[in-house]
Amino acid sequence: MTQTECGNYPCNRKHSWRAICHRLIAIIFAIWIAPAMAASIPDDVQAIVNSPDRSQADRDTDKRRHPAELLAFAGVKPGMSVLDVGTGRGYTAELLARAVGANGSVVAQNDPIVFEKFLKGQWDPRFGTAVMRNVTPVVRASDDPVPPAAGPFDLITVVYVYHDTVWMGRDRKAMNQAFFNALKPGGHLILVDHAGNPGTGSTQTDTLHRIEESVVKDELAAAGFKLVDEAGFLRNPNDPRDAPFFKATIPVDGFVLKYEKP
Repeated sequence: MTQTECGNYPCNRKHSWRAICHRLIAIIFAIWIAPAMAASIPDDVQAIVNSPDRSQADRDTDKRRHPAELLAFAGVKPGMSVLDVGTGRGYTAELLARAVGANGSVVAQNDPIVFEKFLKGQWDPRFGTAVMRNVTPVVRASDDPVPPAAGPFDLITVVYVYHDTVWMGRDRKAMNQAFFNALKPGGHLILVDHAGNPGTGSTQTDTLHRIEESVVKDELAAAGFKLVDEAGFLRNPNDPRDAPFFKATIPVDGFVLKYEKP
């Protein structure tokens, strides 16, 4: 029997047991782990996500991004200095701006390739709103993301963009070294991305917008970062990892990593 006759996987007993295990893991997560994670979100973090002036578009995005969990995991605090890499239209940058407050600051970076190709050379109108007054938008190549005189940063966020640096042809070794150099000692880097299947490496970054987790871990370790924590709030063991997030019919499996500069 061919693989296509049963969808994404061959129809065999091994796959049946695998599917059962995946379902059991999902049930366990829904019953025990997810409620515990929700209970651990600080009130001030939840208040940021619940801010009445956030757009409906952002609230819709919240359903797959889980911003409260991300902010809590990142440990972002008032007064922090943050670099948001690959900020796009500013969804994460706005959350960070609210979290660091008036005494904090956010540098929101977009690569010129993304800025011209997807944003048509225009920053999203949100960057002109009052809540973003502590945000500095910059257009710089991802392998040279830090403006002169910026930093050092308490926190760097790289959310759903690491895989893009592959198809853009950026020098990831130089990029990761720039991240390391821009962080304060003891500062953290938070990386979120769509998980690729084992063995795919960085070969599906342009087609499925996924990257194998081990690739990211190896590259950041080579830059001197220390992996100090991982979060499971974006994990989905039932994701066959065969579609990009914008075509997937179920939540996409994502990995969330916290690194520290020793």
